[in-house]
Amino acid sequence: MTVERILPTDEAYELLGLTREIAAGELAPRAARHEHEGIFPRDVLRTIGRAGLLGLPYPEADGGAGQPYEVYLQVLEILAGSWLAIAESVSVHTLSCYPVFAYGNERQRKSLPDLLGGDLLGAYCLSEPQGGSDAAALSTRAVRDGDDYVVTGTKAWITHGGQADFYNIFCRTGGPGPAGISCLLADADTPGILPQAPERTMGLRSSAPAQIVFDDARVPAERLVGDEGVGFRIAMQALDAGRLGIAACAVGLAQAALDYAAGYARERVQFGRAIGEFQGIGFMLADMATEISAARALLLHAARLKDAGRPFTIEAAKAKLFATDVAMRVTTDAIQVLGGAGYVSDHPVERWFREAKVLQIVEGTNQIQRLVISRSLTRG
Repeated sequence: MTVERILPTDEAYELLGLTREIAAGELAPRAARHEHEGIFPRDVLRTIGRAGLLGLPYPEADGGAGQPYEVYLQVLEILAGSWLAIAESVSVHTLSCYPVFAYGNERQRKSLPDLLGGDLLGAYCLSEPQGGSDAAALSTRAVRDGDDYVVTGTKAWITHGGQADFYNIFCRTGGPGPAGISCLLADADTPGILPQAPERTMGLRSSAPAQIVFDDARVPAERLVGDEGVGFRIAMQALDAGRLGIAACAVGLAQAALDYAAGYARERVQFGRAIGEFQGIGFMLADMATEISAARALLLHAARLKDAGRPFTIEAAKAKLFATDVAMRVTTDAIQVLGGAGYVSDHPVERWFREAKVLQIVEGTNQIQRLVISRSLTRG
């Protein structure tokens, strides 16, 4: 089912139409095979980049498409409904362009057209094997040596690890805590940047994350983004927007699962009736549809706050928390609607169920989102 929302311009409608064409023609036919075989779809991302979908929320003057976040998130929702790994890649790449866009100097910002145009793919190196949710405790270190920083340490769970063309490296250039963290922009072919084998993941196998080892990698000091000590601020601001991207992915995945389950319930006959006519199934579908609509409304509300230049951190946390929990419930119930058929790979719902789980973890676990929201209530 296609759900139309109020959009600001005719151009936005055309953009969503183009996205649907790409999703139906390029993504949906390939998703199952790539996920089964664990093949990273780099060529698909190049196609998406050439279509202008990798720089949507950034200004046209910088090589982006100048679209509101509200429109960008609806694009992600459509992509996720056909192939979640692609939507997540677009979200991560958009996140990876933020440091240079928001904090880069004049020379660094000249690279934005290349970063946003899709020929270069980005990665965001924040998490560490022992760090997890405590990003301020990261231990990857960058020591100034002449005109370079020498980077040592290990990053974990890096989307596009080993596939990216550039890495945002959040590293410690000073003392402990947030004030000691900086951000470096490094080319993927920098000696000493050593991507490890992809993780063996439960879902998103075509875009499995990987650890990145930094073994005395020398990054030119001119690639410092912003000043020393502002890296943690950059990371947190980027994650606010990134959480909206993951929420949009969750809504798209949930909508696909509902559509598939509803279609199955119309066609599957038991006791002489389509199973969707039984209240046990019909009410389940009704709850799924209602929760998806609520998640979408919460997501777009946060996006409109961001587009209006108003604070949206708490609303982004709410949207990420609720939408990803909804995706987990809806994909679980979609399997239940199909019964035994939902448990086998002949139907995509078991894959969507496996994929939904990671959305409750990435860009800050849902426990962290609850912490962010509760602190805003108890601390004022």
